[in-house]
Amino acid sequence: MDGRSPKAEPGATCHHPGHECTAPWPGPPLPGPFVKVATWNVNSLRVRLPQVTEWLAAHQPDVLALQETKLTDDLFPVEAFAALGYEAAYTGQKTYNGVAVLSRQPINDVQSGVPDLQDDQRRALALTSGGVRVVCLYVPNGQAVGTDKYAYKLDWLDHTRRWLARELAQHERLVVMGDFNVAPEDRDVHSPQRWAGQVLVSPAERQAFRALLDVGLSDAFRLFEQPEKVFSWWNYGALAFPRNWGLRIDHVLVSPALAGECRSCHVDTGPRGHERPSDHAPVVAEFVTGPV
Repeated sequence: MDGRSPKAEPGATCHHPGHECTAPWPGPPLPGPFVKVATWNVNSLRVRLPQVTEWLAAHQPDVLALQETKLTDDLFPVEAFAALGYEAAYTGQKTYNGVAVLSRQPINDVQSGVPDLQDDQRRALALTSGGVRVVCLYVPNGQAVGTDKYAYKLDWLDHTRRWLARELAQHERLVVMGDFNVAPEDRDVHSPQRWAGQVLVSPAERQAFRALLDVGLSDAFRLFEQPEKVFSWWNYGALAFPRNWGLRIDHVLVSPALAGECRSCHVDTGPRGHERPSDHAPVVAEFVTGPV
């Protein structure tokens, strides 16, 4: 990404049928290439806003994808992020779901929701920023194997797979980030035996995740050798975080062009140790160079 122009069109627009919201332009351009992206399920932006702004100020990613914002659009804290130099696109609802993307570059071509899927839940957002197509996803949890919510999750993932295949055909540089609610392999689970057959690790969910990769995406985390037992989510109970009883369910998926530029991907567990934390930790991917 080149430095953004101060003459760029102001505002990030969130589109929904019959709905439009605009965020103000955050200020002067910030020079530098597209080098760092991150995703974080914040489990209520209202509660976690100070933690998010502190993390942004400390780490300064070019793009941050957020899930479970749990805010209607009129309550989204545009000014707090603008003060840090970020433009925002967002789509949310009260109490549940909600996704947003913050970018240090101008945002355009915003798409809210998964095309061709009739769904009122605010779980998907796509946009273009600095020559990169960015998709933020909050995949349904699925509740339990065999339930209606589990069937909804698999159908949602199938529609998303077809959508991402089209996005990849149109955009050489594509990054898909979010809470996928799938631990792809046993090494992404603290105790495969304890979790066997449960939602988040079931064979059908893992197959649906692999199908997302099969459209031509790579799991950035697995592009590199990683320590054992690295997770991105830990239950609030049973001292799960101190015991590291977690799952890796938050992912950064990249197109071949971005995979070739990716130099690292890691989970930042620091925020999970805060007082009143989200149950998820940010996942961060860094790149050697950006788009020309």
